[in-house]
Amino acid sequence: MKRIIFTLICALSLANVSAQTAKEILDKAASVVNAKKGATADFVMSGKYGNAAGTISIKGNKFVANTPQAKMWYDGKTQWTYMTSTEEVNVSTPTEAQQQTMNPYRFINLYNMGYAMTKKEVKNGYEVYLKATNPKRTITEMYITVNNQFVPTNVKMKTAKGWTNINISNFRKVSLPDKAFRFNAKDYPKAEVIDLR
Repeated sequence: MKRIIFTLICALSLANVSAQTAKEILDKAASVVNAKKGATADFVMSGKYGNAAGTISIKGNKFVANTPQAKMWYDGKTQWTYMTSTEEVNVSTPTEAQQQTMNPYRFINLYNMGYAMTKKEVKNGYEVYLKATNPKRTITEMYITVNNQFVPTNVKMKTAKGWTNINISNFRKVSLPDKAFRFNAKDYPKAEVIDLR
């Protein structure tokens, strides 16, 4: 009986070390991504929320995403989506899942909030698997791959609609003003603004 208890304690200790190691990896990735002045990268997204490719600029939880079809601004509370084909701007307050699909770096604000984590080494980096401890979370599972410099290169997430995959490349730190994350009507004088909040 003592041997069984000892084995269980060892197993739980190893699981805890693995979880801490996974968290440390994401902590380092978050510190790289969360540049005080901002950062930008290229992305390719595929899955249940659609397919898109473009660039994204981030600063904290703010982001601007550019694709040939649309441009999105998010200032931490409000999102503006400008559709190139219709010249319409939809104003909304996005859900957690919607934010994650549009901002692959949203994991910075999620991984510390109710996810069990494990990690494994992959070629040139690490893959961290996150599973929500509360099954009612919008994002129930995530895989985050980072390279040896702890720069995220891929984010896969699962919601009730299925899996979405986001490949990230050409990450670089840049200086971005806060106003870059808000829609400026003067730049789009023909746009029709539709408030969906």
